[in-house]
Amino acid sequence: MKDLFGKALLDYQNGNYTEDIITSTSISDEDELPLPYLFRNYSEMPKLEQHALKLSKGKVLDAGCGAGNHSLYLQQKGIAVKAIDVSEGAIEVSKMRGVKNAEVLNILNESETFDTVLLLMNGTGIFQELTQVSKYLTHLKSLLNPNGQILIDSSDIKYMYLDDDGGYWQDMNASYYGELDYYLSYKGEKETPMKWLYLDFDTLKLACETVGLKCELVYEGEHYDYLARLS
Repeated sequence: MKDLFGKALLDYQNGNYTEDIITSTSISDEDELPLPYLFRNYSEMPKLEQHALKLSKGKVLDAGCGAGNHSLYLQQKGIAVKAIDVSEGAIEVSKMRGVKNAEVLNILNESETFDTVLLLMNGTGIFQELTQVSKYLTHLKSLLNPNGQILIDSSDIKYMYLDDDGGYWQDMNASYYGELDYYLSYKGEKETPMKWLYLDFDTLKLACETVGLKCELVYEGEHYDYLARLS
């Protein structure tokens, strides 16, 4: 990984903002990811994110923290939060912005326990593929204190496969429709492609049941997105 995402965050933080990140997937065309959006405050966040932050309690793990927006908000509320991300640039920016406890770390290597684990901005994406969901959920469960919770969001992207007649065009012999290849580029440089998973709620709930987690739908967005609480 070249950490182009982290490089872009550092550019913006250091006042060198000249262009945005370009993303695309195996089923969608190129799209701009505006850097200012990655530095949004609470009032600029989608209602789903605001709802998740309101539900956060106790000692919190902000996994995939990015520029630290969620961690900063929770800190301001007096909540103890640890921010982790695999991007060195993201963690550097989080610290520069005032996140007190931030570390470059893969969620699978986290060993502390928490009352709330936050996985936002399509939190199921880190699972990468359907076959890995149980592994990740089992590990996430091990990070919970008694009565702890995991707040995770995703979207049912089945709508991406709708044709003009209202039918679905995806190959039913192919892998799960939410498994995508994700591409990112910044300032003309291409990041190593990665796997990214969008998980519909019913599939997530079934996966949770197999590892002994309760899964409840706590918020539905306006565009097939949802927030789930696992406990």
